Amino acid sequence: MKAKPLPSEGLVDLRRRLSTLSPHSAATRQVIREAAAAYDVSESTIYRALRHRPAPRAVQRVDQGIPRVLPADQLERYCEVIAALKLRTTNKQGRHLSTAEAIRLLEVHGVETPNGFLQAPAAVLKKSTVDRYLKHWGIDWRRLRREPPAVRFQAQQSNELWQFDISPSDLKHLKSPGWVDEAKGQPTLMLYSIVDDRSGVAYQEYHCTYGESVEAALQFLFNAMTPKSDPRFPFGGRPIALYMDNGPVAKSHVFHQVMRYLDIAVQTHLPRGHDGRRTTARSKGKVERPFRTVKEVHETLYHFHEPRTEAEANAWLFNYLLRYNDRPHRAEPQSRLEDWVEHLPPEGLREMCSWERFCAFAREPETRKVAIDTRVSVAGVRYEVDPELAGETVTLWFGLYDDQLYVEHGDRRYGPYAPIGGPIPLHRYRSFKKTRTEKRAERLEGLAAQLSLSRAALSEYPGLSSPLPAGEPVRQPFADPDPFHELAFPSVLDAKRAIADHLALPLAKLAPAQLQALNALLAETLAQQAVWDHVRRHLEPFYRR
Repeated sequence: MKAKPLPSEGLVDLRRRLSTLSPHSAATRQVIREAAAAYDVSESTIYRALRHRPAPRAVQRVDQGIPRVLPADQLERYCEVIAALKLRTTNKQGRHLSTAEAIRLLEVHGVETPNGFLQAPAAVLKKSTVDRYLKHWGIDWRRLRREPPAVRFQAQQSNELWQFDISPSDLKHLKSPGWVDEAKGQPTLMLYSIVDDRSGVAYQEYHCTYGESVEAALQFLFNAMTPKSDPRFPFGGRPIALYMDNGPVAKSHVFHQVMRYLDIAVQTHLPRGHDGRRTTARSKGKVERPFRTVKEVHETLYHFHEPRTEAEANAWLFNYLLRYNDRPHRAEPQSRLEDWVEHLPPEGLREMCSWERFCAFAREPETRKVAIDTRVSVAGVRYEVDPELAGETVTLWFGLYDDQLYVEHGDRRYGPYAPIGGPIPLHRYRSFKKTRTEKRAERLEGLAAQLSLSRAALSEYPGLSSPLPAGEPVRQPFADPDPFHELAFPSVLDAKRAIADHLALPLAKLAPAQLQALNALLAETLAQQAVWDHVRRHLEPFYRR
């Protein structure tokens, strides 16, 4: 037979009486003994009942969560359509249709759905009821617009992935820019930055440009990949991949062409609205955070000493980057630069090519018709080509950093051609008017004008707390793709055709010994330097006047 439970009131009164006594006193034992005799139970039952403290139960309706105005499946369908109306009417500022207006449209006009026409009965759906069940079923607007969890990634080795971005400097303009376009006004001081994804090492440069310039971006990346003059900053080499946004630089054909020749994969994030509820065009934190740090810690000192030239600004910025990369890694117990050196790939750094080869890669083809005076114009600069190309449609090869022009017509290549004239650059400078402020602001401006800071805060060569390990890292030699065949002939036939044009003589008229020696050389190598050296020493003295 199941024992009858002790009354709750009696247990509450018994706990109150025992709270005034010592737990191990004889009076406590006597009170327990009297209670056991009063309820006709054992003392163990009293002790067990005192140890059990039932928690208060929540008082709620039996039909909680079950709608009463309509069946659950029918109300859920109406709520889903109302939630869909809110999503359909959401604009970029986050404004959307209200619940009351969605109910009115559903009752008065109805909505066409994939399952047919749906119209709610009048005066049945209430705003408070719909809002409560939208939240109860998890289909309210805020939950539907909530993004899925973010996935963090990190490269395993140094130079496996670089993040690249461009941001306007808070300084906006320099007092003495290197060049000014009269038609565009004062150039903007832009901050170009790359960050190694594994170590967090950052390299940045200032460039005065009009917007995001592809030419400045390629020059900055060349400086980032080449060895630095300071031995305490060994950062460099070609990365495996480059991660960036879908700006003007990423859309440039020349930029992708140069990266392809350098064997660097270009990765861009998805445009906005291409991955469901996920914000795809979000900022890249690992490269955006150094921008904020530089602008808050370094560029704020420009109120004391403002750089006059781009070279001076880059020198001060490089000093700050030495201290920035000497700071601790975000997760490892070492500095950023130490982490970069420690996690270099076992096969070594991929070395960068020379500036001359880099300029050759930055060439873009353009189809143009040569004028009757054998001249073509590129970027306002006129070039004079061979007379036989007059009136022909040719392909121009002109690089971003070239001052010479190459021309292709059919299977022949002409050039290089030097410019015969060009525009004269104009320079102009602006002075900005001072704004008026209130008396308190004027007093603070006067105090700010009297403050001073040592120039050493910007120009002092910093001392690093963590020395780098001695020894040079392993390096991989640069494999030159030679896309324009400037170092070697494409084939033996092209080499013989070039030699015949140079000598103005068919090669069949050469002496048998000379022709045999030339064939042996071309079978061995197609390098232009070796071939032309052989032609100058063994063929030109006999066949060319």
